Amino acid sequence: MSILITGIGELTTNDDELGSLSDAAVVLDGERIAWVGAASRAPDADSRVDVGGRAVLPGWVDSHTHLLFAGDRTAEFSARMAGKPYQAGGIAVTVEATRAASDEELLKNLLLHVGEARRQGTTTIETKTGYGLTVPDEVRAARIAASVVDEVTFLGAHLVPPGSDAGSYVDLVRGEMLSAVAPFVRWADVFCETGAFDESQSRAVLKAAQEAGLGLRVHGNQLGPGPGARLAVELGAASVDHCTHLTESDVDSLANSSTVATLLPACDLSTRQPLPDARALLDAGATVALASNCNPGSSYTSSMAFCVATAVLQMRMSVAEAVRAATWGGARALRRESGDGAVGVIRVGARADLHVLDAPSTTHLAYRPGVPLTHSVYHKGTRL
Repeated sequence: MSILITGIGELTTNDDELGSLSDAAVVLDGERIAWVGAASRAPDADSRVDVGGRAVLPGWVDSHTHLLFAGDRTAEFSARMAGKPYQAGGIAVTVEATRAASDEELLKNLLLHVGEARRQGTTTIETKTGYGLTVPDEVRAARIAASVVDEVTFLGAHLVPPGSDAGSYVDLVRGEMLSAVAPFVRWADVFCETGAFDESQSRAVLKAAQEAGLGLRVHGNQLGPGPGARLAVELGAASVDHCTHLTESDVDSLANSSTVATLLPACDLSTRQPLPDARALLDAGATVALASNCNPGSSYTSSMAFCVATAVLQMRMSVAEAVRAATWGGARALRRESGDGAVGVIRVGARADLHVLDAPSTTHLAYRPGVPLTHSVYHKGTRL
């Protein structure tokens, strides 16, 4: 069944040929976009929806989340707000709670957070394992996540479990654990950071994952300068995420590579870290994505609109740059921005994911920060 969405005041397509259109219309046919153009030239469809001059953009593409978890870390958050610095080791609290939870509890919590994100306009979601850190717990996390979200990333290299030997654990991650998890995931990631995994350990995990046919992602340069971004570029990772502390050399390397710099501003605010230098990355020509990093410890928000507003108001990105980073940029970080069924873009053949704002333009996302502006969401052609 086809649907004509008309009366669009401002249409953000992220398509270089179409650009941004005013007084526009889009035809959805099943799960795909069938037509895009001026409302005056729109073809007939089985049904018609007039959005009354509202802005329409692609659904948010959240390319970095940790939604498969149990438990609560409000005590850690309160301690940070009182002045205690963020450290990677807090992950162990969530690991303990996640291991103790049943499959049903984990699925219920995952569906709760995915539903929350969808209602706010997020139509493509990546999530990671990494709160199990044993072979059966990581496989369980990957299996449950794969039944719900668009993209699953193996993050067995999230933290060395308390009491474990780092070298032996790395061998487990890149050996038995990787083999067991691989059927359920498309990506592998590593937390390349002080307090987690060093460059040598990170390289070993990533190369093993690459040899197993998985795409690569890297947590890098969050807590200080380090090898994460450089390693991501060297190994051809799709994305290096955080990028809070980049050198000029890191920025240049990213700008001359296909690796996306995924920025997680909600996490930096929650951990009281500096915000990434988005302007330096964009001016150098790097591809930038924005993502929520929704997780119970360092960024417990699923609001991509909040990330966009923060990027504009505090990171010197324009509204157009921030919206593109939270849609097309995220799709590029997941290698889903092109071809049939592409996400993060509105063009013929792309997946029929639309975010209708209760505002005449995307400028209102930063102009009215904190105001819930989602009017309606279409996911694979169905209004949610």
